[in-house]
Amino acid sequence: MDLKYYVRNIRDFPQKGILFKDITPLLQSPKGFRLAVKKLAACIAPLKPDAITGIEARGFLFASPVAYCLGVSLIPVRKPGKLPLKTRTVSYDLEYGKDAVEVHTDAIKQGQRVVVVDDLLATGGTMSATVNLLEQIGAEIAGIAVVIELTELKGRDRVNGYDVFSLIKY
Repeated sequence: MDLKYYVRNIRDFPQKGILFKDITPLLQSPKGFRLAVKKLAACIAPLKPDAITGIEARGFLFASPVAYCLGVSLIPVRKPGKLPLKTRTVSYDLEYGKDAVEVHTDAIKQGQRVVVVDDLLATGGTMSATVNLLEQIGAEIAGIAVVIELTELKGRDRVNGYDVFSLIKY
């Protein structure tokens, strides 16, 4: 089963000039979604993570079932203002603006092995900021796993030195 079948292109979203990779059809297909989760879990399991980190919001959709399958904890990385306790925040540039991510400062024990999961790796801004953020609170980044990688945007270069696994490459 080719997972690309379950990804549709939406032109000019969220702004003109962007070709958005919509994973809604993948999520709507029980077989496709199950396969994506199984493949992610299979890539991640050999890394022996203590935790899976999902990036808000679409990263949560894949990180949660992967963490469940592997029997490890789930650590949410959120947009600012969404977490109630003490947080650490990192700001970054997007391909079409600015943003920030944050995590509870007590989310990870020093030296825990963490795999970062998201739906998409494009320019690498969000992923790089997340890796930086997690390392600031003591995580050891065991790897990065995404459903889709847009290779021409060279996001992998922003997380150079980390193992990056992608199920679909465009």
